[in-house]
Amino acid sequence: MRKTKPKKRILLPDPAYGDKEVTRFVNNLMFDGKKTIAFTIFYNAMKTVENKAKDDGKGPLDIWRKALENVTPMVEVKSRRVGGATFQVPMEVRPDRKVSLSMKNMILYARKRSGKSMSEKLAAEILAAYNEEGGAFKRKEDMHKMAEANRAFSHFRF
Repeated sequence: MRKTKPKKRILLPDPAYGDKEVTRFVNNLMFDGKKTIAFTIFYNAMKTVENKAKDDGKGPLDIWRKALENVTPMVEVKSRRVGGATFQVPMEVRPDRKVSLSMKNMILYARKRSGKSMSEKLAAEILAAYNEEGGAFKRKEDMHKMAEANRAFSHFRF
C-alpha cells in the first residue's frame, strides 16, 4: 500500500454501562451525528429487553452481547477473478470486521422490522437474535451456507 494505515480512533466508554462496545454500536446506530438520540434509542431498547426477559436471570447487556455473538459470521465469500471466471471464494472474517458486520446487520434488520419506535424494533431484533432467529441471524446462516456451497474454490484464497 502507498499510504500508511490511518490511526484507530479511541472510543470512550458509554455513560450508563461503561462499555466501549456499546459506544461502537451506538455510533453505527446514529444518523446525522445525533448521538444523544442514538443513545436514547439504545437505552430504551435495553429497558424493553430487561422487561421482556425478566425470568431469564441475565442482565440486558449480557443478552445484547449474546445476541451479537449469535449474529457474528465466521466466514464470508469474496469474489475472485481467475482466468476470466469469477469465483465466490470463502474466507475467514477478520476479528474487527466480525464485530462490525454483526452490529450493522442487527441494526439493518431492526430498521426493517415493523413496529412503533426504533427502540422497540431494536429490542425485538436483539431478543430474536438472542433466541437464534430473526433477520440478522438468518443473514449469518445464509453467509455460512454460501461459504459451504463454494468450499470447492477455497484453494483460490489470496
